[in-house]
Amino acid sequence: MKGWRTVWDIFVIVFAALLLALSYRIFIFPNEFAPAGLPGFATMLQHEFGFKVGYMTLIYNVPLVILVYLLIGHEYAIRSAIFALAFSVLLLTLERVDLSRFIYHSDHSAILAPIAGGVVSGFCYGIVMKRNSSTGGTDLVAALVHHKWPEHNLLWIIFMINASVAAVSYFVYGYKIEPVILCVIYCFLSSEVSDLMLKGFKEAVKFEIVTDQPEELTKALLDNIHHGVTEIPAIGGYTHSNKTLLICVVNKRQIVRFQKVIEQFPGSFAYLSSVKETMGNFKRNR
Repeated sequence: MKGWRTVWDIFVIVFAALLLALSYRIFIFPNEFAPAGLPGFATMLQHEFGFKVGYMTLIYNVPLVILVYLLIGHEYAIRSAIFALAFSVLLLTLERVDLSRFIYHSDHSAILAPIAGGVVSGFCYGIVMKRNSSTGGTDLVAALVHHKWPEHNLLWIIFMINASVAAVSYFVYGYKIEPVILCVIYCFLSSEVSDLMLKGFKEAVKFEIVTDQPEELTKALLDNIHHGVTEIPAIGGYTHSNKTLLICVVNKRQIVRFQKVIEQFPGSFAYLSSVKETMGNFKRNR
Protein backbone atom coordinates (compact mmCIF):
# COMPACT_ATOMS: atom_id res chain seq x y z
CA MET A 1 0.00 0.00 0.00
CA LYS A 2 2.81 2.42 0.82
CA GLY A 3 4.39 1.82 -2.60
CA TRP A 4 1.14 2.56 -4.42
CA ARG A 5 0.65 5.63 -2.26
CA THR A 6 4.08 6.91 -3.28
CA VAL A 7 3.34 6.29 -6.96
CA TRP A 8 0.04 8.14 -6.64
CA ASP A 9 1.72 11.08 -4.88
CA ILE A 10 4.31 11.37 -7.65
CA PHE A 11 1.57 11.22 -10.28
CA VAL A 12 -0.29 14.07 -8.54
CA ILE A 13 2.93 16.12 -8.26
CA VAL A 14 3.62 15.74 -12.00
CA PHE A 15 -0.02 16.55 -12.80
CA ALA A 16 0.25 19.73 -10.71
CA ALA A 17 3.42 20.65 -12.62
CA LEU A 18 1.53 20.20 -15.90
CA LEU A 19 -1.33 22.43 -14.71
CA LEU A 20 1.08 25.14 -13.61
CA ALA A 21 3.02 24.96 -16.89
CA LEU A 22 -0.24 25.31 -18.84
CA SER A 23 -1.20 28.27 -16.66
CA TYR A 24 2.08 30.01 -17.50
CA ARG A 25 1.60 29.43 -21.23
CA ILE A 26 -2.07 30.41 -21.30
CA PHE A 27 -2.41 33.20 -18.73
CA ILE A 28 0.98 34.60 -17.69
CA PHE A 29 3.34 34.81 -20.66
CA PRO A 30 0.82 36.37 -23.09
CA ASN A 31 -0.29 39.10 -20.65
CA GLU A 32 2.97 40.72 -19.51
CA PHE A 33 2.98 40.38 -15.76
CA ALA A 34 5.15 38.43 -13.34
CA PRO A 35 3.84 35.62 -11.10
CA ALA A 36 4.81 35.11 -7.47
CA GLY A 37 8.22 34.13 -6.14
CA LEU A 38 11.42 33.26 -7.97
CA PRO A 39 9.48 32.20 -11.11
CA GLY A 40 8.43 35.85 -11.28
CA PHE A 41 12.07 36.92 -11.70
CA ALA A 42 12.54 34.14 -14.26
CA THR A 43 9.49 35.38 -16.19
CA MET A 44 10.87 38.91 -16.27
CA LEU A 45 14.26 37.63 -17.50
CA GLN A 46 12.50 35.80 -20.31
CA HIS A 47 10.57 38.96 -21.18
CA GLU A 48 13.69 41.13 -21.26
CA PHE A 49 16.37 38.80 -22.64
CA GLY A 50 14.51 35.79 -24.05
CA PHE A 51 16.09 33.34 -21.59
CA LYS A 52 13.50 30.60 -21.12
CA VAL A 53 11.74 30.21 -17.78
CA GLY A 54 12.04 26.44 -18.14
CA TYR A 55 15.84 26.65 -18.12
CA MET A 56 15.98 29.32 -15.43
CA THR A 57 13.85 27.31 -12.98
CA LEU A 58 16.23 24.38 -13.39
CA ILE A 59 19.25 26.59 -12.75
CA TYR A 60 18.06 27.99 -9.42
CA ASN A 61 16.27 24.84 -8.23
CA VAL A 62 19.25 22.47 -8.57
CA PRO A 63 21.41 24.07 -5.82
CA LEU A 64 18.34 24.72 -3.64
CA VAL A 65 17.22 21.09 -3.85
CA ILE A 66 20.74 19.87 -3.00
CA LEU A 67 20.89 22.11 0.08
CA VAL A 68 17.43 21.01 1.22
CA TYR A 69 18.42 17.37 0.69
CA LEU A 70 21.54 17.77 2.84
CA LEU A 71 20.10 20.00 5.55
CA ILE A 72 16.38 19.34 5.90
CA GLY A 73 14.98 16.11 4.52
CA HIS A 74 15.51 13.61 1.71
CA GLU A 75 11.88 12.90 0.82
CA TYR A 76 10.87 16.56 0.74
CA ALA A 77 13.88 17.44 -1.41
CA ILE A 78 13.35 14.55 -3.86
CA ARG A 79 9.65 15.28 -4.30
CA SER A 80 10.37 18.98 -4.77
CA ALA A 81 12.98 18.05 -7.39
CA ILE A 82 10.39 15.92 -9.21
CA PHE A 83 8.02 18.88 -9.40
CA ALA A 84 10.74 21.31 -10.49
CA LEU A 85 12.04 18.97 -13.18
CA ALA A 86 8.55 18.12 -14.45
CA PHE A 87 7.54 21.79 -14.53
CA SER A 88 10.66 22.83 -16.47
CA VAL A 89 10.44 19.99 -18.99
CA LEU A 90 6.70 20.43 -19.52
CA LEU A 91 7.02 24.21 -19.86
CA LEU A 92 9.71 23.81 -22.54
CA THR A 93 7.70 21.07 -24.27
CA LEU A 94 4.51 23.14 -24.36
CA GLU A 95 6.34 25.81 -26.35
CA ARG A 96 6.24 23.38 -29.28
CA VAL A 97 2.51 22.76 -28.86
CA ASP A 98 -0.02 25.01 -30.60
CA LEU A 99 -2.11 26.43 -27.77
CA SER A 100 -3.28 29.50 -29.69
CA ARG A 101 -6.97 28.65 -29.38
CA PHE A 102 -6.64 28.42 -25.58
CA ILE A 103 -4.35 31.37 -24.86
CA TYR A 104 -6.07 34.23 -23.06
CA HIS A 105 -5.18 37.77 -24.09
CA SER A 106 -6.11 40.67 -21.85
CA ASP A 107 -7.66 42.77 -24.61
CA HIS A 108 -11.00 43.00 -22.81
CA SER A 109 -10.12 42.46 -19.15
CA ALA A 110 -6.56 42.43 -17.87
CA ILE A 111 -7.59 41.27 -14.40
CA LEU A 112 -8.87 37.86 -15.52
CA ALA A 113 -5.41 36.50 -16.36
CA PRO A 114 -3.91 36.92 -12.84
CA ILE A 115 -7.17 35.72 -11.30
CA ALA A 116 -7.13 32.48 -13.30
CA GLY A 117 -3.36 32.06 -12.96
CA GLY A 118 -3.44 32.73 -9.20
CA VAL A 119 -6.20 30.20 -8.61
CA VAL A 120 -4.35 27.52 -10.59
CA SER A 121 -1.09 28.31 -8.80
CA GLY A 122 -2.72 28.11 -5.37
CA PHE A 123 -4.41 24.82 -6.24
CA CYS A 124 -1.12 23.31 -7.44
CA TYR A 125 0.76 24.57 -4.39
CA GLY A 126 -1.85 23.12 -2.04
CA ILE A 127 -1.95 19.62 -3.51
CA VAL A 128 1.84 19.25 -3.68
CA MET A 129 2.31 20.54 -0.13
CA LYS A 130 -0.15 17.91 1.08
CA ARG A 131 2.23 15.32 -0.39
CA ASN A 132 5.37 16.56 1.39
CA SER A 133 6.60 18.38 -1.71
CA SER A 134 6.85 21.95 -2.91
CA THR A 135 6.79 23.96 -6.11
CA GLY A 136 10.49 24.72 -5.67
CA GLY A 137 12.04 28.18 -5.75
CA THR A 138 10.61 30.38 -3.02
CA ASP A 139 9.35 27.42 -0.98
CA LEU A 140 12.84 25.93 -0.82
CA VAL A 141 14.39 29.28 0.09
CA ALA A 142 11.85 29.70 2.89
CA ALA A 143 12.52 26.15 4.16
CA LEU A 144 16.28 26.79 4.25
CA VAL A 145 15.91 30.12 6.02
CA HIS A 146 13.56 28.56 8.57
CA HIS A 147 16.07 25.74 9.14
CA LYS A 148 18.85 28.23 9.79
CA TRP A 149 16.77 30.79 11.71
CA PRO A 150 13.64 29.02 13.01
CA GLU A 151 12.56 32.15 14.86
CA HIS A 152 12.02 33.99 11.55
CA ASN A 153 8.49 34.19 10.20
CA LEU A 154 8.27 32.43 6.83
CA LEU A 155 5.36 34.61 5.77
CA TRP A 156 7.58 37.67 5.89
CA ILE A 157 10.23 35.96 3.79
CA ILE A 158 7.71 35.01 1.11
CA PHE A 159 6.15 38.47 1.31
CA MET A 160 9.50 40.20 0.76
CA ILE A 161 10.26 38.03 -2.28
CA ASN A 162 6.82 38.64 -3.80
CA ALA A 163 7.00 42.37 -3.02
CA SER A 164 10.37 42.54 -4.79
CA VAL A 165 8.89 40.80 -7.84
CA ALA A 166 6.00 43.27 -7.93
CA ALA A 167 8.33 46.28 -7.57
CA VAL A 168 10.77 45.13 -10.27
CA SER A 169 7.90 44.37 -12.67
CA TYR A 170 7.15 48.10 -12.80
CA PHE A 171 10.46 48.72 -14.56
CA VAL A 172 10.48 45.57 -16.69
CA TYR A 173 7.04 46.02 -18.22
CA GLY A 174 7.36 49.54 -19.55
CA TYR A 175 7.26 51.61 -16.35
CA LYS A 176 3.56 50.89 -15.85
CA ILE A 177 1.67 50.34 -12.63
CA GLU A 178 -0.70 47.77 -14.16
CA PRO A 179 1.79 44.84 -14.08
CA VAL A 180 2.44 45.59 -10.40
CA ILE A 181 -1.29 45.39 -9.62
CA LEU A 182 -1.67 42.19 -11.64
CA CYS A 183 1.27 40.62 -9.77
CA VAL A 184 -0.28 41.56 -6.41
CA ILE A 185 -3.63 40.03 -7.45
CA TYR A 186 -1.88 36.84 -8.57
CA CYS A 187 0.09 36.58 -5.31
CA PHE A 188 -2.98 37.21 -3.16
CA LEU A 189 -5.18 34.65 -4.90
CA SER A 190 -2.42 32.06 -5.02
CA SER A 191 -1.90 32.45 -1.27
CA GLU A 192 -5.62 32.33 -0.45
CA VAL A 193 -6.38 29.28 -2.58
CA SER A 194 -3.34 27.35 -1.33
CA ASP A 195 -4.29 28.22 2.25
CA LEU A 196 -7.79 26.87 1.61
CA MET A 197 -6.36 23.70 0.06
CA LEU A 198 -4.02 23.10 2.99
CA LYS A 199 -6.59 23.78 5.71
CA GLY A 200 -9.25 21.78 3.93
CA PHE A 201 -12.98 22.21 3.54
CA LYS A 202 -14.02 20.41 6.73
CA GLU A 203 -14.81 23.51 8.74
CA ALA A 204 -16.74 23.01 11.95
CA VAL A 205 -17.62 24.73 15.22
CA LYS A 206 -16.31 23.87 18.68
CA PHE A 207 -18.64 24.44 21.65
CA GLU A 208 -17.29 24.61 25.18
CA ILE A 209 -19.96 24.44 27.87
CA VAL A 210 -19.59 25.02 31.61
CA THR A 211 -22.36 23.17 33.44
CA ASP A 212 -23.31 21.55 36.73
CA GLN A 213 -25.58 19.06 34.90
CA PRO A 214 -23.02 17.17 32.79
CA GLU A 215 -24.83 13.82 32.59
CA GLU A 216 -28.20 15.26 31.51
CA LEU A 217 -26.64 17.74 29.06
CA THR A 218 -24.33 15.12 27.55
CA LYS A 219 -27.28 12.77 26.97
CA ALA A 220 -29.29 15.56 25.33
CA LEU A 221 -26.39 16.43 23.02
CA LEU A 222 -25.80 12.81 22.04
CA ASP A 223 -29.51 12.30 21.33
CA ASN A 224 -29.94 15.48 19.29
CA ILE A 225 -26.55 16.28 17.75
CA HIS A 226 -25.09 12.76 17.40
CA HIS A 227 -21.54 13.97 18.07
CA GLY A 228 -19.28 12.86 20.89
CA VAL A 229 -18.80 14.99 24.00
CA THR A 230 -15.63 15.27 26.10
CA GLU A 231 -15.97 15.99 29.83
CA ILE A 232 -13.30 17.88 31.81
CA PRO A 233 -13.64 18.58 35.57
CA ALA A 234 -13.62 22.31 36.37
CA ILE A 235 -14.01 24.67 39.33
CA GLY A 236 -15.89 27.96 39.21
CA GLY A 237 -13.56 30.88 39.87
CA TYR A 238 -16.23 32.97 41.62
CA THR A 239 -18.23 30.36 43.55
CA HIS A 240 -15.41 27.77 43.80
CA SER A 241 -18.06 25.12 43.18
CA ASN A 242 -17.44 21.99 41.14
CA LYS A 243 -18.36 22.30 37.49
CA THR A 244 -17.83 20.28 34.31
CA LEU A 245 -16.47 21.61 31.02
CA LEU A 246 -18.04 19.86 28.05
CA ILE A 247 -16.35 20.07 24.65
CA CYS A 248 -18.26 19.20 21.49
CA VAL A 249 -17.33 19.77 17.83
CA VAL A 250 -20.31 20.04 15.47
CA ASN A 251 -21.06 21.01 11.88
CA LYS A 252 -21.92 24.63 11.19
CA ARG A 253 -25.45 23.77 10.14
CA GLN A 254 -26.02 22.20 13.58
CA ILE A 255 -25.47 25.45 15.49
CA VAL A 256 -29.19 26.28 15.80
CA ARG A 257 -30.01 22.75 16.98
CA PHE A 258 -27.16 22.99 19.50
CA GLN A 259 -28.50 26.29 20.82
CA LYS A 260 -31.95 24.77 21.34
CA VAL A 261 -30.39 22.02 23.44
CA ILE A 262 -28.45 24.53 25.57
CA GLU A 263 -31.65 26.54 26.17
CA GLN A 264 -33.04 23.55 28.06
CA PHE A 265 -30.28 23.99 30.67
CA PRO A 266 -30.46 27.66 31.79
CA GLY A 267 -27.75 27.19 34.42
CA SER A 268 -25.15 26.29 31.80
CA PHE A 269 -22.81 28.66 29.98
CA ALA A 270 -21.53 27.99 26.46
CA TYR A 271 -19.30 29.68 23.92
CA LEU A 272 -18.17 28.67 20.44
CA SER A 273 -15.09 29.03 18.29
CA SER A 274 -14.38 28.24 14.65
CA VAL A 275 -12.52 25.05 13.70
CA LYS A 276 -10.70 25.32 10.37
CA GLU A 277 -10.43 21.60 9.71
CA THR A 278 -11.44 18.34 11.36
CA MET A 279 -9.35 15.18 11.19
CA GLY A 280 -9.76 11.66 12.42
CA ASN A 281 -13.08 10.19 13.50
CA PHE A 282 -15.39 13.12 12.81
CA LYS A 283 -18.62 12.38 10.95
CA ARG A 284 -20.48 15.16 9.18
CA ASN A 285 -23.87 14.40 10.67
CA ARG A 286 -26.86 16.37 9.51
